[in-house]
Amino acid sequence: MGSRREPTARQLRLAVELRRLREASGLSAREAAALLGVNSVQISQIEAGTTGVSEQRLRRMAAHYACTDGELVDALVAMATDRGRGWWEEYRGLLPTSFLDLSELECHATFRWDVDFLHVPGLLQTEGYARALFSRRIPELPCEELELRVRHRMQRRLGMESTRPMPYEALVHEAALRIRVGGRATLQDQLANLLELSEAEHVTVRVIPFDLEEFADITAAMAYAGGAVPRLDTVVRDGPDGTVFVDSEAQLGVFRTLFRRVKAASLDPERSRDFIHRLTKEL
Repeated sequence: MGSRREPTARQLRLAVELRRLREASGLSAREAAALLGVNSVQISQIEAGTTGVSEQRLRRMAAHYACTDGELVDALVAMATDRGRGWWEEYRGLLPTSFLDLSELECHATFRWDVDFLHVPGLLQTEGYARALFSRRIPELPCEELELRVRHRMQRRLGMESTRPMPYEALVHEAALRIRVGGRATLQDQLANLLELSEAEHVTVRVIPFDLEEFADITAAMAYAGGAVPRLDTVVRDGPDGTVFVDSEAQLGVFRTLFRRVKAASLDPERSRDFIHRLTKEL
């Protein structure tokens, strides 16, 4: 396997999971290397994501680490042997790496949950709405990069309309539906598009209205992407230093609970569509 200068988030996740398996077995990197007949540097490189791992070696590692979860091992093998180049690769070197990593994550996700309080989630945005959002960035983006970001976001949306789309559920606060991103006409178009998308069998949109008294302590936006097995789920959050991928089991459990709480407090899909329709008429 060749070395990598800049592993993708998916390659790093595989590396992290292999390290977690080794640590759970109680083996040091040196002990694991001895069992596999390699040197500890190779184990370190695999666990740093700077070099790949073959299916045969990965399965040997899992066996020595006493991992009996066959579904997890198969999922890790699929990650290790994936040599495909996704559509997002055309943006490499043109957009921040986090844009590409998010696209790759969505491509392999088994489902997606979004919670948003200030804006319509990216996968549901119209071109005009997305352009207006990117135009607000400080410092201002060069025109070429702004258009690249809009085009990339619209290509991400194509996954929502593919022949085998992933199940998608969005919980959107009323504030996000009222803030006039791009002006009145842009928001009207966005809300109409949101209503249209919500009719798709694989898309569920729920609204969190202002007047929910029991809803006050949950204000954390997030995107939750399902993995091939629950252990490989990922939460994506925007932090002060950029996009953050969260994958520890403890934190995934916290975000699953948060999502269930927000969902329980939101309107059901039919009432949500009625709510969005009323907002559209008010504009």
